[in-house]
Amino acid sequence: MREDYNENDYDARDEYEYEYEEEQVVDDKAVRGYRIVIIILAVILVALSAVYFKMHQEQKADYALLEEDRTKIQGDLDSLIVSYDDLKTQNDSIAANLEEAKLLVEQLKNERRLNYNKIRAYQKEVGTLRTIMQGYVRQIDSLNTVNKKLTKENISYKKEISTAQLRAEMAEERAAELNDKVRVGSVVRARSISITPLNSKNKDITRVKNASRLRTNFVLGGNELAEPGQRKIYLCITSPEGYILSGPEAATFAFEGEQKVYSASREVDYQNDDLEVGIYFDGSGFTPGTYKVELFVDGKLIGQSEVALR
Repeated sequence: MREDYNENDYDARDEYEYEYEEEQVVDDKAVRGYRIVIIILAVILVALSAVYFKMHQEQKADYALLEEDRTKIQGDLDSLIVSYDDLKTQNDSIAANLEEAKLLVEQLKNERRLNYNKIRAYQKEVGTLRTIMQGYVRQIDSLNTVNKKLTKENISYKKEISTAQLRAEMAEERAAELNDKVRVGSVVRARSISITPLNSKNKDITRVKNASRLRTNFVLGGNELAEPGQRKIYLCITSPEGYILSGPEAATFAFEGEQKVYSASREVDYQNDDLEVGIYFDGSGFTPGTYKVELFVDGKLIGQSEVALR
């Protein structure tokens, strides 16, 4: 019975050990399987991390490039705005382009999601505005060139006009001088002025206090420049006492804008040759002394003299 018991016990133990070893083999295989899965997952995770990191770096690089493009486009737009602003003019087209550039700047500043398509669109708009601005600049340069040429021509014309005006003014001055000389030269002059006392019988006497009239003799000088024809001569005789001898009516004539009392007058026919003239003044109570004689024609003093009478 003991031997049988031991044999059976041995068989049971062997069977237990065999099952345990079998289970141990299964467990080892499972562990190795798990390890392989974990390793594969770790490799995948590392690969994914690497891919994510690379994509993240590329995105950062792309974003940096996009921001760089944004900054460059904004700088170009700011430069265009300054250029358009420098072209200050009432031109509606330039004003519209300036407003468009300012609007693009605001849109670019407020852009939250940039991509290459938007960047290319902004770059295209900037290129269009730059081309338009360059066209305006070329037109303005051309106009400035024409303006400079016109300015030079204008200065030249002004110099010519100034020279012509100067010559004209000089000619006018010369003509005025000649006219003045002609006017001065055309005045009839009186010379050889004298006074002779006369008595009531119209005879010459030597004592002025006995005179009843005074005859003033003179010669109108010949002058080819003078206008021939009738001349009215006014005679003014100033007494030794300093007053002008005149008749009861104290007649006057115009001289230098005023009315002047005269002693006597006479009309003569002047024909540019020497003409002897005598003018009479009737009066009484003459006193000895120096008498001043003045002769006037056409409002001008043509001769004067002082005559001493006894």
